Amino acid sequence: MTTNKTPAHTRTRAHARAHIRATLPLLAGFAACATAATAASAPSAAPAAPAKPNILYILCDDLGIGDVSAFNPKAIWKTPSFDRLAREGMMFTNAHSGSAVCTPSRYSILTGRYCWRTTLKHGTTAGYSAALVEPDRLTLPLFLREQGYATAMFGKWHLGLDFAKSAQTQKGAKGKGSRGADIDYSKPFGGGPLAHGFDRFYGIDASLDMPPYMWLENDRVTQAPTGKIGDSAAPKLWRAGPIAPNFKMQDVQPTLIEKTIAYLGERAAAAKANDTRPFFVYLALASPHTPTLPSKEFEGKTPSLYGDFVLNIDHDVGRILDELDRLGLTENTIVVFTSDNGYAPAGNIPRLQDFGHDSSAGYRGTKSDAFEGGHREPCIVRWPGVTPAGARCDATVGLFDFFATCAEYFGVKLPDDAAEDSVSMLALLKGQPPVPGKNARETIVNHSGEGEFVIREGKWKLILWAGSGGWSHPTKAPSPWTYSKPDDFTGLPPYQLYDMDADSAETTNLADKHPDIVQHLGSLMKRYIETGRSTPGAPQPVKGADKWPQLRWMKDFQ
Repeated sequence: MTTNKTPAHTRTRAHARAHIRATLPLLAGFAACATAATAASAPSAAPAAPAKPNILYILCDDLGIGDVSAFNPKAIWKTPSFDRLAREGMMFTNAHSGSAVCTPSRYSILTGRYCWRTTLKHGTTAGYSAALVEPDRLTLPLFLREQGYATAMFGKWHLGLDFAKSAQTQKGAKGKGSRGADIDYSKPFGGGPLAHGFDRFYGIDASLDMPPYMWLENDRVTQAPTGKIGDSAAPKLWRAGPIAPNFKMQDVQPTLIEKTIAYLGERAAAAKANDTRPFFVYLALASPHTPTLPSKEFEGKTPSLYGDFVLNIDHDVGRILDELDRLGLTENTIVVFTSDNGYAPAGNIPRLQDFGHDSSAGYRGTKSDAFEGGHREPCIVRWPGVTPAGARCDATVGLFDFFATCAEYFGVKLPDDAAEDSVSMLALLKGQPPVPGKNARETIVNHSGEGEFVIREGKWKLILWAGSGGWSHPTKAPSPWTYSKPDDFTGLPPYQLYDMDADSAETTNLADKHPDIVQHLGSLMKRYIETGRSTPGAPQPVKGADKWPQLRWMKDFQ
């Protein structure tokens, strides 16, 4: 059941267009795409396909860009399935998540909107958090369903749920005991995947290290979490809490893969029975996020348990690709492969470094950080007949750009209050030059785990904070896995400006040498916040900026 009062394709928006100047870096990024596409061998001719392609969006959890050997030739392991996608599709080397942590990244993918525009200004939701996605918001699965798609999600939701309260709680009594004691698990929950455009869902509530531990199917809990499980130390890390009798953490990865493969078979059979709807599958893996639980057959394949888990995921993705081949679905299926944020320190950075492996592939920082290692993601799109095989694109893109890409492909004009930060990458996928003001991304905003802002335009990247904004040094909130103490920020410049063309490792702060660029980018970020959007269209102002401590910098910009 759709949550929008009016279908997206019948809603209208103002035709105003703000002029955005075309920048040389953007053209250079496109040139890199075009050059790679020209050099790559053309894909083999495919039979006539339906107008609407199937879509499989695979989102890993905490996979670093350096963990995929196609993106990191120095990786100490090979990822043949990920690399197969790279050979057969287009690699995006400058792709970014909307945030350096899980929840806000996932929100932006499904809505085309930066998550900091919601009530969540930093961090993530947890297992008992209320639903974050607004009830009336147009989402990607809802939009695709309105275009005739069958939609399914398998995996980690991590956007909050509205669990039903027990009768005792509804009468005013307070729940006792552990958190969640006031929940009636026998009743449907609200605010989940089915409420936002998915026809089917099977997965988990939040991260696999966050209680309650239980399987969710559609809008129901399959078995209530009546048991208890204690804490586990890293790398097989999880938090103590309630657990269901039918839930085992080591079963999550294989179960999600089996559910996805079964659904692909179901859709192939349905097509033969005259149900010709294309499908959209969102496979949101809970791995290689903690707990680090590779299958037995992969243990010992690399020098670290984390590496073993990466190879396990690579193998599983290969199984899915093989199933698409077997079912004859490959030629008409778009496959998007990426990760929600950077590599997490819980994966044991020192041990990997001892073996010469860098999960951030030379970029500074990790998950949670404003630095590149927090939000620059491995991203591959395989679209037979559209993206040339083996193409490589260096243009800046966001994972949340897929929403606007779909809208442009279908020729649907999105309403002003939808996908406010999504820019179509359809031109890049086709090897065509993007049009400034229409489908060219000239700026991108990133957000750290502590809620600090980053804005990039061309080669210039401005961090509106003195530190990492996450767990790396310098930090006010160190990672519990790095055993470091908060840093002293005395003497640090308030802002950081980096030339990403000359200094991709972010080693030299140029803020004092280019105050005009700092002022320009800071003022642009301020406008994006005040207008409620970063794309052309009617303003969508967000309330609550007066109680937003991460906006302390705004007073310095016009």
